Amino acid sequence: MVVAPGGAAAPGEGGDQARVGEVPPEAAARGVVGTEKAVRWVWDDTGRWYPRLLADGVRVERCLDLRLAHRLLRGAAATAGSRLATTPSGPFDAAGAAEPDRVESLFDVATPQERPDEDALLAEIGAQDEAVADHPRLRLLLVAESAGALAAAEMRHTGLPWDRRVHDEVLAEQLGPRPTGDARPPRMAELAEQVRTELGAPRLNPDSLPDVLRELRRNGLPVTSTSKWELIGLDHPAVAPLLAYKKLSRLHSANGWAWLDRWVPDGRFRPEYVVGGVVTGRWGSSGGGALQLPKSIRRAVRADEGWCLVVADAAQLEPRVLAGLSHDERMAEAGRGRDLYQGMVDAGVVGSRDHAKLGMLGALYGGTTGQSAAVLPRINRAFPLAMAHVETAARAGERGEVVSTLLGRSSPLPGAQWNQVQADALDDEAGASAQSRARAQTRAWGRFTRNFVVQGTAAEWALCWIAEVRRRLWALGEQGDAGRAPEPFARRPHLVYFLHDELVIHAPQELADEVSAQVRDAAAAAGRLLFGDFPVDFPVSLASARSYADAKD
Repeated sequence: MVVAPGGAAAPGEGGDQARVGEVPPEAAARGVVGTEKAVRWVWDDTGRWYPRLLADGVRVERCLDLRLAHRLLRGAAATAGSRLATTPSGPFDAAGAAEPDRVESLFDVATPQERPDEDALLAEIGAQDEAVADHPRLRLLLVAESAGALAAAEMRHTGLPWDRRVHDEVLAEQLGPRPTGDARPPRMAELAEQVRTELGAPRLNPDSLPDVLRELRRNGLPVTSTSKWELIGLDHPAVAPLLAYKKLSRLHSANGWAWLDRWVPDGRFRPEYVVGGVVTGRWGSSGGGALQLPKSIRRAVRADEGWCLVVADAAQLEPRVLAGLSHDERMAEAGRGRDLYQGMVDAGVVGSRDHAKLGMLGALYGGTTGQSAAVLPRINRAFPLAMAHVETAARAGERGEVVSTLLGRSSPLPGAQWNQVQADALDDEAGASAQSRARAQTRAWGRFTRNFVVQGTAAEWALCWIAEVRRRLWALGEQGDAGRAPEPFARRPHLVYFLHDELVIHAPQELADEVSAQVRDAAAAAGRLLFGDFPVDFPVSLASARSYADAKD
């Protein structure tokens, strides 16, 4: 075993019996020796070290990311009493290589610190091994999270293939020719002038929310925001051009020419994924909007000549995960070999697929109004085990308690403000407003924990899926002519994009069918790994095409 850059074996990987060698950073590429499957790298941060190996054409089969593991174990209820969880903050509590766009992480993190020295690495490995000694599920989660970190680094290394010419065509079609300097694109300038004319405000800046609200109100429109859902029902000639302007403004600011120059300089989009960047374990992104690619620019995502994009979507992932979590056999049966929502209709639970979807979303997210609430009683009767599982999580959250996913990722405790609101409501002199505020806050936290156990376990399934797909793609070996991806992936199918329950693989065209089969089998394997022999299916819709848009349509 080779451990780098540190000097000890990974937890559970042989301990004193392992062959251990410290590899200095400057010699990392030469440190991979022997059979790659016999090598496990242990390092403080995958995002810090793995790109150096990839740049030298070296792929790492598996690793243990100590920082990711540390964060998980510090927050896990199962290890709350461990030495690792109770010691003061140290170097492994510092920020990693990148921070998520939105702050939704489990802990406030410190400013990045220098790389931990060898003694700190050895101490951390020992503390982690001790913490997970009696928790095999948590150990699996650490392995999956670390595999996700490797995949994230590889996707940044290869990049998502992008056709700048097509992207420019999309922008020109919708915005007009590229403007010079800071000028508005022609179509936006036309709409801005139309809005000014209709509102009688010749100097209005349509990008200024306070100014737009003021002018709308001056024209007799009782608005509180400029959201589409508030404006769309208003009868005024300024509404249509204002909504059109807002739509084009989002495209221009989020994925316009400046974005194209910044993020796709060489025909590859290389965002920085943040593994576990969201509190439930979902990934975040540190820039470029990787998790929010709008439909309008999908056709710019194009495979290399002779290659294709295999796009895989896991169908109704969260409801299926809930069926597995709760061992609700009737719910699992509704989705066996078919669309789960249609299966609910066929079983007589609800009258339409739309009702099934709305009702299930209400169950997962705590919907108490509208159509979802109307069908919830029928879903409760049909799937009592599944509904009891999320209700139990909701009640725990309302009491201010921690809940955990299948593999042991735990929710954070509510903060000091939550506790203060609850305490104020219990005061003998508390008024109706204080009690109402406490009830609303209690219900909101219950909705969070209700969804946490399902969304978090779905994120764990996705990590296992990624890890299995990554392993299977590499096992297919080198095929045909090289694409434009860098080594070691130039002749191999490889992951290029991930979004919650969707994977995109860049593959030689002749391997499209084989890659699709491997992705489908990997989804089934991930289900077995998490839920054993409980009969819950994880079907995947698959399509291959030259462009992302064609595969999605």
